[in-house]
Amino acid sequence: MTELWHDGPRDATHTFVLAHGAGAPADHPAMQAITERLANRGLHVVRFEFPYMARRRSEGKKGGPDRMPVLEATWREVIDQLGGGGEVVIGGRSMGGRVASRIADDVGARGLVCLGYPFHPPGKPEKTRTEHLADLRTPSLIVQGTRDPFGKPDEIASYVLSDPIRVLFIEDGDHGLVPRKKSGRTPEQNLDEAAAAIAAFIEELDPAEV
Repeated sequence: MTELWHDGPRDATHTFVLAHGAGAPADHPAMQAITERLANRGLHVVRFEFPYMARRRSEGKKGGPDRMPVLEATWREVIDQLGGGGEVVIGGRSMGGRVASRIADDVGARGLVCLGYPFHPPGKPEKTRTEHLADLRTPSLIVQGTRDPFGKPDEIASYVLSDPIRVLFIEDGDHGLVPRKKSGRTPEQNLDEAAAAIAAFIEELDPAEV
């Protein structure tokens, strides 16, 4: 059974399951920062780690991410632990959000939120990861920095995305939504904007059946 980390009220109307990206654990400062902001807005936020990241923590060995079947299976296990897709909104940072997007329809998730979706590897815009997004039925929000090397606004505008997908661009944000100092914006401002948008999107969804 996958270990779950809970923040915010467990009896909240909405539970958001947040997966980490490829290189940073569930308690990375960026993960903690967005979790705290969402929990403070009344959401029940649940985090977990994929097997390779859990091994890094327990064994101290830096192995690469698990293959996609393992990542998807872990997501499914976590969703089952929380009562099924109809009980949760799923998503995550970068890779974690990408994997969630691949199973969202199948598990019947109430919603999907991706922070910094990896539309393509940096410097390789031809290697897109968007095919399944053309037919995605789950209500979805993608929060993307305007400087994200994994997918910039002009690139995203050229993709075929299904109608239930909304894309919010965070001004001057990189893949972690961090702006440059010369932009006049702060990381905290960008995170606050992202958290407000995520909370509003989730609150618009139909509540889980009791």
